[in-house]
Amino acid sequence: MEHQGTPSHLRVRPRVWIGFAVWLGYMVVVFTVQRLGGVPYTDLSRNGHDLFFGAGLSLIVASVLLAVTTTLLGWWRPALSDEHPSRHRWPITVPIALALLAVLGLTITDWAAFDGPFLAASIALLLVGFTEELTTRGLLLTALRSRFAEPMVWFLSTAAFAAMHSLNFFAGQALGPTLAQVVNTFLVGTAFYVLRRTTGSLVWSMVLHALWDFSAFSAQHGEVSPMTSLVGVLEWVIGVAALAVVWATFRGSDRSRRIAA
Repeated sequence: MEHQGTPSHLRVRPRVWIGFAVWLGYMVVVFTVQRLGGVPYTDLSRNGHDLFFGAGLSLIVASVLLAVTTTLLGWWRPALSDEHPSRHRWPITVPIALALLAVLGLTITDWAAFDGPFLAASIALLLVGFTEELTTRGLLLTALRSRFAEPMVWFLSTAAFAAMHSLNFFAGQALGPTLAQVVNTFLVGTAFYVLRRTTGSLVWSMVLHALWDFSAFSAQHGEVSPMTSLVGVLEWVIGVAALAVVWATFRGSDRSRRIAA
């Protein structure tokens, strides 16, 4: 039986394996390009050259390949928008709080430490919002909806998003910080999912994701403000809050109820 939210007119019918193939392919491309750049993950903030070849270039390549893949699949519409968004809109307060925290991070950034090349390379990092969101909460989510009800769609797509960041261990980051990052990314990724469900659009999740990563990275460059630790703590608090409210976004979903039935 065709599940609600799986349009029959798509060029390629969504299948779970396709979504995971795109996810795996994205990680292979990004990891390969970054390794060819020869810049360890821990050195990305050193200068503009290292930031671009250690991260920015891989995001540019991935953006092009993802755009081509999405076009060939014909999945742009279901990847970018929800036919049946959450009936409950109040959970959007959590991603709004995350956005405000990102703005706070920008206010405590040592902008004097940014030269032209580093700022340009930092701007390239904004593409992470497009690439990671389209891969997980876009294409993978579309594929998962062909088989699973919304709670499992949230869990699997968010777990896949978190697992992406385990690659940082192989790029030079210590195991402890990597594991903490994976858990933290699952929580923050839930906030991005909540934003998609409450607005009905992945675009807002892309924007928030780009803003958050840019803010978090920028705050670590130059002289680090003592406030950075507080921002880190509040990030965990907001992530836990996202986990607490995400249930409201699919309990009010027509799609979740119909599939479960």
